[in-house]
Amino acid sequence: MPSAVHISLNVSDLSKSVEFYRGFFGEPRKRKADYAKFVNADPEIHLALQPGLESPTAGPLSHLGIRVESSDEVRRWRSDLKERGVVSEEEKREDCCYALQDKFWLTDPDGNRWEVYTVLADTDDTAREAQAACCTK
Repeated sequence: MPSAVHISLNVSDLSKSVEFYRGFFGEPRKRKADYAKFVNADPEIHLALQPGLESPTAGPLSHLGIRVESSDEVRRWRSDLKERGVVSEEEKREDCCYALQDKFWLTDPDGNRWEVYTVLADTDDTAREAQAACCTK
């Protein structure tokens, strides 16, 4: 799979949001009671939706990401960013968003979270608590 931009949004009503994005991008690639993911080829986009706007401090943007083809690419991205002086968190393997991933995180000056990641395997029974911990740091 080629590199692709990933956007994760907090939504107030997952069902209504899924219906809207179903009309915009077609059927979701993944649909769980607490999660939906749309993968579109033209334009190449990976859009994840999860409940999260019930908190008065949460905005609609959960995080942004770049999906790459392999763990080697994750390491290359991290090395290239380090050479350019961009600080990132340690690389790790974690179960997040119903998938086992190799990734690292970085945060821009305004607090926007980015992940560079590859998906190693889809998982269907990931606990929502584990997902929330990985995606909202």
